[in-house]
Amino acid sequence: MKTLVRAACPHDCPDTCAIRVTVEDGRAVRVQGDPDHPPTHGALCTKVSRYPERTYHAERVLFPLRRVGPKGSGQFERVGWDEALSDIAGRLATIAARDSQAILPYSYAGTMGLVQGESMAARFFHKLGASLLDRTICANAGGEALAATYGGKVGMHLENFAHSRLIVIWGSNSIASNLHFWTFAQAAKRAGARLVCIDPRRTETADKCHQHIALLPGTDGALALGVMRELVVNDWLDHDYIARRTEGWEALRDKAMAWTPERTAGVCGITADEVRGLARDWGTTKPAAIRLNYGMQRVRGGGNAVRLIAALPCLTGAWGHAAGGLLLSSSGWFPVNKAGLQRPDLLAGRKPRTINMSTIGDDLLRDGSAAFGPKVEAVVVYNSNPVAVAPESPKVVRGFAREDLFTVVLEHFLTDTADHADYVLPATTQLEHFDVHLSYGHTYALVNERAIEPLGEALSNTEIFRRLAARMGYTDACFADTDEQIAAVAFGDHIGLEQLRRDGWVKLPLPDAPFAEGRFLTPSGKCQLDAPGLGVPDYVPNYESAASAPELAARYPLAMISPPARHFLNSTFVNVTSLRSVEGQPLVEIHPSDAATRGIADGAMVRVFNDRGEYRCAASVSERARPGVVNGLGIWWRKLGPDGTNVNELTHQRLTDIGRAPSFYDCLVEVAAA
Repeated sequence: MKTLVRAACPHDCPDTCAIRVTVEDGRAVRVQGDPDHPPTHGALCTKVSRYPERTYHAERVLFPLRRVGPKGSGQFERVGWDEALSDIAGRLATIAARDSQAILPYSYAGTMGLVQGESMAARFFHKLGASLLDRTICANAGGEALAATYGGKVGMHLENFAHSRLIVIWGSNSIASNLHFWTFAQAAKRAGARLVCIDPRRTETADKCHQHIALLPGTDGALALGVMRELVVNDWLDHDYIARRTEGWEALRDKAMAWTPERTAGVCGITADEVRGLARDWGTTKPAAIRLNYGMQRVRGGGNAVRLIAALPCLTGAWGHAAGGLLLSSSGWFPVNKAGLQRPDLLAGRKPRTINMSTIGDDLLRDGSAAFGPKVEAVVVYNSNPVAVAPESPKVVRGFAREDLFTVVLEHFLTDTADHADYVLPATTQLEHFDVHLSYGHTYALVNERAIEPLGEALSNTEIFRRLAARMGYTDACFADTDEQIAAVAFGDHIGLEQLRRDGWVKLPLPDAPFAEGRFLTPSGKCQLDAPGLGVPDYVPNYESAASAPELAARYPLAMISPPARHFLNSTFVNVTSLRSVEGQPLVEIHPSDAATRGIADGAMVRVFNDRGEYRCAASVSERARPGVVNGLGIWWRKLGPDGTNVNELTHQRLTDIGRAPSFYDCLVEVAAA
């Protein structure tokens, strides 16, 4: 028997595609994009189109596992659910009796679902009184900066980019990581729109744009200030919009006037004519839009840079057009009932400490102190792979290798993190459970129906935490909620679950040009260019650059960014054979001039190193890298690298100016032949 099931892509991608799953005799045989869903329009990326291959992978963890070898060895024995849950609950209870803050949940966006993400899990850890986790690792700098400027993580409608006359793609390799936006950009291009890509790397997207501006990593804020000055000097401003819809422009204008094209070009590593040309395009083309993405905010000054770029549509009145403005994230439009999902009331007045997930390497190695609180004695990891993805991984590995750290990992596969677990619990994939989704790249809520029965003894995240709660003796009614009951809470009365299940997706009722009359989500309804508590944004140089750290740059003269390999999504899909075979092997891209001075040939093995560590991989001598910058494509599982390391061997744990987020792309290295 053949059936067609409505689903949604769960991964950390702005597209959040609507999917149709073909099931034959209880087995998922095909996944396709929903042709009726406007953002998806029938297409899926290469990664998600292989989802059945991932679900039925021969290496799926399908039964609870208990460690029998040294931490990191990946040596486990099969145990039953009863034995595993009883032991886990007992050990957590023993630790909690001393200090429940010694227990830390660690999770991020392995699924973006509102049910399987932070619902039953959050309830469990709130009841337990565990340490809170500051979930900063991807987007916090940009997200908090955007909220400080617009009042929330809000922006344009995706489909309206098709009608823009100028699209500036800033810090996004859209072809690889935002495919469905790219189709609308292509439609605009066919209709005569100009496409400009701003990115240190010559990406596949840059190849298809009319212009590529290859600025130095971390200088995006300087470029935005340089553009502002040219808008003022040439009077390419919408004075009425500025006066009625913004606050703080005078102070920002005074700051921008110091950024001549020549000064801007010197900081950014581009030409003064590129600065003038970008400003002219932005100031004289209507409607004009910016697709800003999160790569550019992974540096020390990332938050300030997002605030500066977000100001540009207000200065020219671009928001007056439905096809004008900016999109970084749309997630703030969704009416999510976070308290109903996560139940912070279960803390019952307790105020546990908060640990930043981006500093997990340092924090797992800390002893207890008055300032830090108790030593971390247990970590429960779900929807994440911190040993591979967290910065400065030598410290992360040392932390997870502690014999006195009790570690539980909910997973599909034996990842680098799972290899360090005391227990690995088999979790369901998206095809095997129910969920509802928002998006940070469009304005449609979606449902994911379960397409197949869970394989082996896999359980959903919600069911695992339900069972753990029962073993801990928690009798609050919320721990008995079914997935459907949790989903009904997710959007409250704003989006009915019955409608979602009937139609598969629901478009939010928002204006076509949301900020044409201002009405930002700030207290005043105006765009805050001078935000309370933050002041006027400014260019903040990198921690590690020739300008800010000349002695360090003398030893490590190359800036390194670590964008995702095209066929991976963070560390997901790395073990899918068909996708890994396309990527081939871990690579660092290096410009021919930088390779020549170091005697490095294309395809040769190289050492990429700094004071934090060394990473061995193959060199791709390519003009995808600009001079002075190398691109360490990630994120490979460490155990699949030549020396059991990956690019995060070299990144550091210092945080961004806004949002307490990591600065992965703020990193100096040297490269030498291996």
